[in-house]
Amino acid sequence: MPNWGGGAKCGACDKTVYHAEEIQCNGRSFHKTCFHCMACRKALDSTTVAAHESEIYCKTCYGRKYGPKGIGFGQGAGCLSTDTGEHLGLDLQHSPKPARPSTPTNPSKFAKKFGDVDKCPRCGKSVYAAEKIMGGGKPWHKTCFRCAFCGKSLESTNVTDKDGEIYCKVCYAKNFGPKGIGFGGLTQVEQA
Repeated sequence: MPNWGGGAKCGACDKTVYHAEEIQCNGRSFHKTCFHCMACRKALDSTTVAAHESEIYCKTCYGRKYGPKGIGFGQGAGCLSTDTGEHLGLDLQHSPKPARPSTPTNPSKFAKKFGDVDKCPRCGKSVYAAEKIMGGGKPWHKTCFRCAFCGKSLESTNVTDKDGEIYCKVCYAKNFGPKGIGFGGLTQVEQA
């Protein structure tokens, strides 16, 4: 049926949408009064809308319906929800139980039994997750993560590595960088 002189059709009510009352989302037009979540009917705006094919949702309902499922997803940390998801056509009460972790729950017992804990290249002692910093492809203790020449504490922004050892950028440049005039080595006076 041709659209004689009117505006676009509303994606929610299928009536004509005139320019003064139009909100566009995902290539479709809506009345301001029709622009609400298809699940919870909450009013939407450009910052709260999430579109899926021809449907529009608030970000919460979109996450519940199309987001990842399982413990720790969609509800926030430590949140207990009484939402059953019925208005979304979901059955959240009978979601599958999470699989048991494949890694041991107590890494120190595992490490004692199998000796599979990373060793710090500087001190040779075991490096556990709580104290681990990666540098040069190896795990280091936070206290051992220092320049081999000057002893300055290092961060990811100022660390360089050579032959399994780590250095600050200044010491690395002095000891392994190019030498000569203009490179922080000899000057014009020293050369003569």
